[in-house]
Amino acid sequence: MDSSLRASALGLARELIRVDTSNPPGRETAAAELIRDWLAERGIASELIGPDPTRLNLISRIEGSGQGPSLMLMAHTDVVPAPLENWTVDPFGGVIADGWLIGRGAVDMKNELAARVAAFAEFAAGGTRPRGDVVLVAEADEERNVSDVGMSWLVRERPDLLCDMAINEGGGFLLRLADGMSVVPISVGEKKVTSIRLRVHGVAAHASVPDRESNAVRSAAKAIDRLFAYEAPAIVSDSVRQTLHSIGAGGSDEGMLEWASSQHPVLERMIPAMTRMSITPTGLATHEPANVVPPVVEVICDCRTLPGQGESDIRQHLEAAIGDGIDWEMELLEPLEGGYESSVDTDLFRACEEYLARRLPGAVLMPMITAGFTDSHWVRQAGGTIAYGFAPVFETAAGEYLESMHGADEKIRVSDLEDMAEFHLFLIRRLMVDG
Repeated sequence: MDSSLRASALGLARELIRVDTSNPPGRETAAAELIRDWLAERGIASELIGPDPTRLNLISRIEGSGQGPSLMLMAHTDVVPAPLENWTVDPFGGVIADGWLIGRGAVDMKNELAARVAAFAEFAAGGTRPRGDVVLVAEADEERNVSDVGMSWLVRERPDLLCDMAINEGGGFLLRLADGMSVVPISVGEKKVTSIRLRVHGVAAHASVPDRESNAVRSAAKAIDRLFAYEAPAIVSDSVRQTLHSIGAGGSDEGMLEWASSQHPVLERMIPAMTRMSITPTGLATHEPANVVPPVVEVICDCRTLPGQGESDIRQHLEAAIGDGIDWEMELLEPLEGGYESSVDTDLFRACEEYLARRLPGAVLMPMITAGFTDSHWVRQAGGTIAYGFAPVFETAAGEYLESMHGADEKIRVSDLEDMAEFHLFLIRRLMVDG
């Protein structure tokens, strides 16, 4: 184990957590400048670019010989806000306690950012020229992606940054299944994502003489309740079937889904998300004073569709869920993005398998389609990049790791953060030197 590499990753992670890059508003330039200065102290040049001076992205490159594929190490610098309720430490303190690193970004994803930067610098210090370029990207605005200042802007304005392969967030946690198998998910694709505005109609009236049958608020409440209660039919795609087979599931599609869901509480949540569209109400608004029954109520929803599904499928889902007796119309608030998958027949996948075999002999790398949206989408879409979400988390319990993400007292075992740095150095050497 390289103690200096591990110490660098931990120290940098703590420094990054102490930079409040809560999005909104972001202000990620401060984190980009910290990394720029950290790399400069080690003789490594980088650049800060972007359309908003307060929300710049960091780029650094180790030029290769051109005899092999290129590799991007990517991680976002923004974090979700950290309301102080239920936190027992300063969210931006970078606290270490009882073997844990605690703070906003300890899981999502200043941990992986620090590990990738530290491994990038360690490789650069060795002086070995890689077969292809190694590109480090620390991008802004992943958590909301509404300002077009991060990866969506970079792939459009700086296509020279695109690489053949990329490693990002989205997998790497250890699941010990009920049948004894050890499984580690690796994200190879994502569902599509958009947001929806439902306009639920009723009859405007004076609130002192209410008409309970034509009240838009009541109808909206019914629609919301029906949306929460509805479960879309499961669709087992070829990629999902590959996932199920990788962990030993067999038989009919229905039987495989039932068996896999029974193997671990995390899979019980993951499997439905991989196989079903979800439309989740997240907001409710009217635009009338309290003494007026509004003619329209707006219900804002998060929508995640499977790859291959589109707007017509969303409408069919809503029609099936809401049913009769409610007058509504739908509007997509943003384009339906995502739905791209990367093949698993690649050197990058095999390198991750090789690392796992060394670190956890007998464990299985499980390709999965994630319910969440990451910046891997942009590089897959723009450059056909093979992009995976993977960073080893073998000591922090998977349930605790996932529940900590975006939550209070967000935390990771220090040993996992240090292992991440070693994994990324292994990955660079394996792909860019050993071939």
